[in-house]
Amino acid sequence: MSRFLRAATLLSALLFASSASADCECGYTVNGTLYTDLSESDFLHLNNVNQSGWLPQKYQTSPEVARGPFGKDASPQQVIFNPLKSRYDWAGEGIHGGDAGVQIIVRAGDPGDGGLIPMGEMATNRTDMLYGTFRAGLKLTGQPGTCGAFFWYLDDTQEIDMEFLSSQFNETSHPVNLVLQSPASLAAGFNAADTDAFQLHQLPFDPSGGFHEYRFDWFEDHIDFYADGVLLRTMSGSGVPSKPGHLMLSQWSNGDPKWSGGPPEQDAIMTVNYVKAYFNSSDTKRQDDWSNRCTNINAPKATCEVPEITAPPQGNVSANTFFFSQQQNMTVNQTIQGDNPNTETSGAWSIRSSIQAFSTTMGLFSFVLIMDWWS
Repeated sequence: MSRFLRAATLLSALLFASSASADCECGYTVNGTLYTDLSESDFLHLNNVNQSGWLPQKYQTSPEVARGPFGKDASPQQVIFNPLKSRYDWAGEGIHGGDAGVQIIVRAGDPGDGGLIPMGEMATNRTDMLYGTFRAGLKLTGQPGTCGAFFWYLDDTQEIDMEFLSSQFNETSHPVNLVLQSPASLAAGFNAADTDAFQLHQLPFDPSGGFHEYRFDWFEDHIDFYADGVLLRTMSGSGVPSKPGHLMLSQWSNGDPKWSGGPPEQDAIMTVNYVKAYFNSSDTKRQDDWSNRCTNINAPKATCEVPEITAPPQGNVSANTFFFSQQQNMTVNQTIQGDNPNTETSGAWSIRSSIQAFSTTMGLFSFVLIMDWWS
């Protein structure tokens, strides 16, 4: 065989090997539980919604439907992308001023009898999330009169909520409302407080004083709620959802004195610096993709442990949290920020992996040609 043919044969083998191997190809683990899919949004460095994998919501609800003195007016204008001025920073002022991240706003002012209060809400493009660990870096408003929420949602009987009522914040009280909306809460008039799937949990910090990570891990038979990596509460029972849905971020007010209060006297801003979701997909195409790429789950680096935070995500050091989607070759066949969620392989990963594979194989090919020439 000629020198060139021998080298070309080896190059083909190297290219195949490079394209067939990747870290985390079987998924991501948390305390031994495996999740096949990933969705990460770094709002500190995203300029617009088209890069985010999220959709700002647009709708109006009457006071009767909103169950308060006022209705809701959700619009994309109340969801503002405000990234850091430098892509090399991880904390500081955004390009529009104020805290960097995506700002979700409730506007101040009395809308009048039966009026609608302007508010912001976002939902993930993906609606196939079935069990997983879901995390968000949030700074809540200190302006009384709103409900800020990070939650998973299918419908009003299958919902996992971490809700913050700014009217409950004061010098001695900083609670989060942990809620499972279920058929029981629906039967109670949308009042989960009258069920066993509700807890008002006091936090050891002021949620409006800085960014903190809020998290819930959803299993088939229970849900664990966390703040800054510390377990707050485990809930189980019939209120645990059993069908796929999507993540949402919202801040709203309907004037209900028993819940959100409001409207706020000044514009109220909830800022989100990231959302990270590691989950199993209910989509059969995604399941087939996982089966095809995960050829040996016990292979080295076939699964990757999701890092836990060790400090609240604020400041240039602790806010620089880990993203698999910002690493080399760790998101094969995953949808990452900036891509259409329906595509099989993310464009960003395709570019990164192609460059990496090309550089590696061409270097080896050159070495093989030199060695073969002198043999």
